[in-house]
Order: sequence, then C-alpha cells, then structure tokens
Amino acid sequence: MKHALLSIAAAVTLLAVAAFAQRGRSRGLVEREDGTIAARDAEFHFLRVQYSDLPEYHRGFGFVSRDGQGAGWWLVDWPDADNHFTRGIQRLTRIDTGDPRHMRLTDDRIFDYPWIYATQTGWWGLSRAETDRLREYLLRGGYLVTDDMWGGEAWEVFRSTMERVLPGKDIPDLRESDAVMHVLYDIEDKDRTFIPGSRHLWVNGGSVQIMQPAGTNPAWRAMYDDKQHMVVAVNYDTDVADAWEFADSPFYPEKMTALAYRYGINYIVYAMTH
Repeated sequence: MKHALLSIAAAVTLLAVAAFAQRGRSRGLVEREDGTIAARDAEFHFLRVQYSDLPEYHRGFGFVSRDGQGAGWWLVDWPDADNHFTRGIQRLTRIDTGDPRHMRLTDDRIFDYPWIYATQTGWWGLSRAETDRLREYLLRGGYLVTDDMWGGEAWEVFRSTMERVLPGKDIPDLRESDAVMHVLYDIEDKDRTFIPGSRHLWVNGGSVQIMQPAGTNPAWRAMYDDKQHMVVAVNYDTDVADAWEFADSPFYPEKMTALAYRYGINYIVYAMTH
C-alpha cells in the first residue's frame, strides 16, 4: 500500500492546484503519539454526518471499526476510515487538512464545511428539519458524498429521502465526461468496478480473493442543482470507506484502496473548486 500511495503522490505533486495555495500548509496535520489526529482548524475537514436510523433498521451498539464502537448506522467505519483518508488527502494533495469531525445536519456549523460524508444512507431517517437543512446546504454550494448502500430496499429509502431534499431531481449515473471524473485524477469507465468491504474478501494462505455478492451492480451516480452543478455523489453497491479504513491492512487489495482514494479526492477537489 505504501508504495502505491507514494507513486500516486509523485504524480499528484506535478498537478498541484493553484486554488489550494498553502497559507496553512506550514501548520501541518497534527498527529498524536497514539495515531489520532489532533483538532486544528484547517481549510478542509472530513465531516461525517450524524443521523438517526429509521426505527425498523436501527443498528445497535457494537464495533464500527477496529478503533471505534457505538450505535447507529452513521458510525460505520468510524474513526479508521476518516483518519486514514484524511492522512491520504494530506499526502496526495496540497490541501490544508485538519482533523476529521462529525455533526448533525441541524448544527449551524455545517455551513463552514464544503464537503460532508454520510454512510449507510439506505437506513437513515431524516426529519423535516434535517431535509430542509440539507437542501439549504446543497443549494448554498455544499457537497454530499454517500457510500456503502446496498440493494433495492436501501436505494428506495435513499431515493425517497433525496426526493424530499431536492424535489424533482433525478439521480443519473455519472458520465465519463463529467468534470468530477477528471478534476484531478482521470477516472474511466473501467474504474466503475466493485470496491469490496472487508467482509467481501476471502483470505486463503497468502492470496486474497474478492467475493462480490450475487446480484450487486456497482454504480456511481450523482445529483445536480438547477445550474447542473454536481452537489451529491452516490456510491452504490460498493464500499469506498472500507478501502479507506483498511488502507493499512496487508490483506486488503492495494489497487482497491488506490481507486477509492482517487474517487474520494476527486470529490473533494470538485467540491472546493466548482
């Protein structure tokens, strides 16, 4: 994994974006001795959306990553995915990056963050106040990434929720020509591949086999405002955050983590430059 990321970093260095002038770069990303990232205001923070589950899908208390536990679907992969991806953003771009954070949509501070992430959005139960706030956030230039959502039942929950947020807006597949596919990394049709969760890996001796669940059809979709500006990225039937979470694990395929980083960083660069 280290060698793959270093190779990507070398390429990205040549493509440094002027918009990310480093007025805060000298401050660096403060990392404690225990590996956690210290709080520091920066130009970009990975912001995870905290929400309540629909009662019929509620996820009880349990482990959410190797380093975290708690209740609710919004916590899945926290904090490992957030921490690992944050370190990757710092290494692979010139974005001034701070500690990962989380808050509810109704928190007024959400407007300070240009990019927010929500996982398992097939099981969320957003209130009227939350859908109204999410609409305001998106129409004021915010950007939402959704991930780790599987199957028709979850899709219908997500679709109906987003119909309340952005009435009348479709959720089409991303086109290879869309700006978000080329804003930093070139992502092609061949890259619309299944990114596995750790539960989809079969380890046999020294080899790892990806076991894609039957009936899954990975899709990369989007929602746009009235000016055709992309405001929502939708990762469906795929698990980008697990590729971030297990970026340091020898059994997780490095090419999958590298692809997940390319998607995530493109989303961030688009959100901060469009």
